[in-house]
Amino acid sequence: MSYQQHSFEHQRITEEPFYLPTGDEITVGLAAAANQLPLLLKGPTGCGKTRFMRYLAWRLQRPLITVSCHDDLSTADLVGRYLIRGNDTVWLDGPLTTAVRIGGICYLDEIVEARKDTTVVIHPLADDRRELPLEKRGELITAPAGFMLAVSYNPGYQSVLKDLKPSTRQRFVSLSFRYPAAAQESHIVAAEAGIDKALAGRLVRLGELTRGLKESGLPEGASTRLLIQAGQLIVSGIEVRTACMVGIVESLTDDPDLLEALREMVSAVF
Repeated sequence: MSYQQHSFEHQRITEEPFYLPTGDEITVGLAAAANQLPLLLKGPTGCGKTRFMRYLAWRLQRPLITVSCHDDLSTADLVGRYLIRGNDTVWLDGPLTTAVRIGGICYLDEIVEARKDTTVVIHPLADDRRELPLEKRGELITAPAGFMLAVSYNPGYQSVLKDLKPSTRQRFVSLSFRYPAAAQESHIVAAEAGIDKALAGRLVRLGELTRGLKESGLPEGASTRLLIQAGQLIVSGIEVRTACMVGIVESLTDDPDLLEALREMVSAVF
């Protein structure tokens, strides 16, 4: 089995993921795919961007290849490189090239973390050319109709040095994600963690309180993902307050004053 064939089967989502829409993001995502337009997802960490992409891939019945971007991510990491195998030199497609060849979805998570010269490689794929040049191979790949490019970033982490160039962001259809309303978030936490709605509601209340500490120096409050993790710990038999401390509080900060404030919030809710 070739590398491309293996990735194609491995990345296909065969069972419907749980996803509760908070707006018209599914309609917009499907319309973007139908018109071969790339998607830009904006929103705080753990608010459902990646889960949305998994659901969209399932709806479209296309394989989803996710790349977590970081400072050292090079163009070769995305498009591919030559490798020495025995006495031969062989070309190995990167995840972006693989997604283009198979007509899948390539999702670049936290795109602003990648090097500037790396993000430029997506430009010809993100406009009406829909082409990927492989300079080292002297090959130009035209994306099939099924290929879709999606990227995400957290505007709260932006800085002058880590921002999307206008020439990059203006190629995309943009969707903003926020933490769901309390009733929706309780539904999500209950379904994902396997807990009752009353307990989920209290975890969501705790999450809302932590988000109120942003102006007091906490970089970001508890994400929906953290609330789900705490719920899963409770289901596994961990005492509720302990689950909140290890599943939420200790993951938010190391600052002693903020930790004390968060402990008091846990005591107030539970």
